Amino acid sequence: MRIQSYIVNTLPVFEIKETLEGVIQFFKYTTYSHVAIAEHGKFVGVLAERDMEIFEADKKIEDSRHLMEVVSSPFDSTWMDVLELFARNEANILPVLDEEGSVIGYYDLTEIVAMFIEIPFFTEQGAILVVAKKASDYSFSEIAQIVESNNTKLIGAFITDAREEVVQITVKLGAGNLNEVVQTFRRYDYSILFGSKDDQFLKDLKQRSDYLNKYLNV
Repeated sequence: MRIQSYIVNTLPVFEIKETLEGVIQFFKYTTYSHVAIAEHGKFVGVLAERDMEIFEADKKIEDSRHLMEVVSSPFDSTWMDVLELFARNEANILPVLDEEGSVIGYYDLTEIVAMFIEIPFFTEQGAILVVAKKASDYSFSEIAQIVESNNTKLIGAFITDAREEVVQITVKLGAGNLNEVVQTFRRYDYSILFGSKDDQFLKDLKQRSDYLNKYLNV
């Protein structure tokens, strides 16, 4: 998957000697969070839409240099790098730089997310499990071994949360043997945070809960 084919080169890059009028108009008529600023053709930073209220249209962009953030993506970034940059900078647009530091276009978050959800993890039929374990104890090789030892296809897995030394991993599996996979994860001390309705453990809990509710309502 070449993310570079999603570079948008129809959006402006403002020179630092220009006035802020163009930047203000850009933010006024778009929903983008940032815009790139260059000096003699080289990237120097971005201005953010959240600061637009303090921009003065007749002032030079360079008068707002102290507000600029150095937010950009190298041309050779992977799609995972780009998604991380979007999240870390709370941006919906990222300037893309060539090796010389010039802006050659932007990544638009909407386009990148649309590309992301077309990967096999999302498009292939299968079941989703969300498991958790201490960060020091889990491994992706172990996860793959648990799934494949139950004659089930591992479509993909990635960390979706990490806090207080516990990681949460979302796993997508091919159809079949899901209950066996779930039970094996438990034997390896993984907590199951989300799983299929076919999980026998969850079925047993529901049956016991239903029985208790009937007993209490007698």
